[in-house]
Amino acid sequence: MEKGTESLLDGFLFETGDLLDHLDDILLTCEQNRSFDPDSINEIFRIMHTIKGSSAMLELNSMTTVSHKMEDLVAFVRDKGIGQESLESLINLMFEAEDFLKSEVEKIRSGQPPLKDIGTLGQKINDFLEKISGGAPGPEKGEKTSGNPPAGRSAAESGSGAGEEILKKEAARGFPFSLKTFFDEKEPMANLRAFLLAKQVRDVCHEFEEFPEDIETNPKTAGQIAKKGFFLFFRTREDLKKAESVVNRFPYLKSCREMDPPHPENGETPPPASTLPAGRPKRPAARESLISVSLSKLDSLMDLMGEIVITESMVTSSPALRKIGLDNNFTKASRQLRKLTDELQEVVMSIRMVPISNVFHKMRRIVRDMSRNLKKDAQLVLIGEETEVDKTIIDSISDPIMHLVRNAMDHGIEPKEERLRGGKPATGTITLSAQNTGGDILISVSDDGAGIDRTAVLKKARQKGLLKKHAQEYTDEEVYQFLLMPGFSTNDVVTEYSGRGVGMDVVKKNVEKIGGDISIYSAPRKGTKIVFKIPLTLAIINGMKISVGSTMFTLPIKNIFQSFKASAGSVMYDTDKHEIVMVRNRYYPLIRLHKVYHIDTKVTNVTDGIVILVGTHDSRFCIFADALLGEQQVVVKALPSYLCQFGLRKSGIDGCAILGDGSISLILNVQNLYNRY
Repeated sequence: MEKGTESLLDGFLFETGDLLDHLDDILLTCEQNRSFDPDSINEIFRIMHTIKGSSAMLELNSMTTVSHKMEDLVAFVRDKGIGQESLESLINLMFEAEDFLKSEVEKIRSGQPPLKDIGTLGQKINDFLEKISGGAPGPEKGEKTSGNPPAGRSAAESGSGAGEEILKKEAARGFPFSLKTFFDEKEPMANLRAFLLAKQVRDVCHEFEEFPEDIETNPKTAGQIAKKGFFLFFRTREDLKKAESVVNRFPYLKSCREMDPPHPENGETPPPASTLPAGRPKRPAARESLISVSLSKLDSLMDLMGEIVITESMVTSSPALRKIGLDNNFTKASRQLRKLTDELQEVVMSIRMVPISNVFHKMRRIVRDMSRNLKKDAQLVLIGEETEVDKTIIDSISDPIMHLVRNAMDHGIEPKEERLRGGKPATGTITLSAQNTGGDILISVSDDGAGIDRTAVLKKARQKGLLKKHAQEYTDEEVYQFLLMPGFSTNDVVTEYSGRGVGMDVVKKNVEKIGGDISIYSAPRKGTKIVFKIPLTLAIINGMKISVGSTMFTLPIKNIFQSFKASAGSVMYDTDKHEIVMVRNRYYPLIRLHKVYHIDTKVTNVTDGIVILVGTHDSRFCIFADALLGEQQVVVKALPSYLCQFGLRKSGIDGCAILGDGSISLILNVQNLYNRY
């Protein structure tokens, strides 16, 4: 594929994906309101029209056909309306067409060839259109038919066929140029296709005549059109050519032929075309305020930003410069450089931030489909959907959130009858929440369902040989951690949603891959809440440098609560002979980094080093190190893949950073350090 075509395809995939997500929101809202308002139906028409045009340009025929058929269906509904009895079927058909288009987009994105045949979907759309039109699209009660029949023509004339006589009459009225069309459809649909074709021609040519002219009110015209064709008459050849370009793109067209203008009799000439009023002057196109940028370009920009941060640190902290004894001007310039670097970093970061609503809104469709399939009533509540997160993180948490929503529907929300017996509302509630806490984002998925069955979890854990102590000794939090283990499932029945032992461990891996952690809370018969704590961004962090022997570590500033010199009497031992230290009248576990990582150091007495109180949203403990070396902004570099096999991340090492003097500092993951030791 040529480079230009690849760029065009990328743009198509991005635009079509956004349009289909928007279509999902519109359909869900219309289904909830039990009606299609004019704005919604016009927006659906625009979406299908856009997809039709762009897919046709790339010769994606299956997508073109489906979107074109849906465009025709929406056009009919827009003009004629639809009864409540057909509303649910229409929405289901639109969802089916949307799913087909989404699947084709995913195939193209993954490099697979698109389908050449749309299967039975095309016939479903045709049959539904024929059903709601009654075989002939009649007007609503009290609604005027579009287009007035030519003066002096009777119904009998209209049904007599369009031969030389009608061509002459139309020419005498000022419409000498004509097209004769036939449709590749069964007879009952012929007048419906003629109606849709005329609607499309009207978009490019406002003044024309059609024959038969009573296709909206006379079902008998279907047979006439199928046998003798549908005629369109125009004042000028220019109008005819405009219409011809539309007609030739009509998907149901069997043939189209331009008719020769009739010769005038007795020297008569057709009257000149009437002068149409000048249209409104076109407004200049508004300057675009938004542009689409490839994520790979943003990644490159972020990498360059990281190198600038490292280089700036190397320049300002160079030992050679310190020996020279620089004046105040250099100090001022270096501070200004640091200020500009920080501002540039904030701008780069803000470019990558996108609202989490893009992920949240996709869950509405999942809840809707599962409610219907599982025969459960459920609603989705969204909180904090405007919260912005790094694009890379958004992509990583989309699947985990989807899995948790499916779990909430399948395992959590009870059937309607069971909820009523338990004194609950008949409709269950699933809540998606996002909250920015400064350096982290808290995302929770909660439901008001049955909660987690502690007994069932322990039973399955015992069967798998996971219990290391008596069942009663396990806290609820420890029990819930079994659910995050590979292959662990309490559902013995395999369904399309669960029961295969795959899921929660993958959720945990995906969350931990982006530096986050996961917590589970549940209460019997009240519901379950699962919380992700994930970093705002992955690329650049503010850290505190600490030393242990000759090794340097970086602690994220967001995890540090306090640092202090410990006194000899502040360190004690718990019943398991683990060191604990008192801070503000409360004891916390003490982890000595030189023991954990087997580092040689002379600082082993707690009074000689530094104690740092660190923690996350649900755990706190103390770290013992040799010394604090100061705060610095560092760029997170991933660990080489060959080191990951040794479980360094689980040991509490997140990655590394290159410091100003060229040395390497290991970045600590506080939560993993706590879990391991």
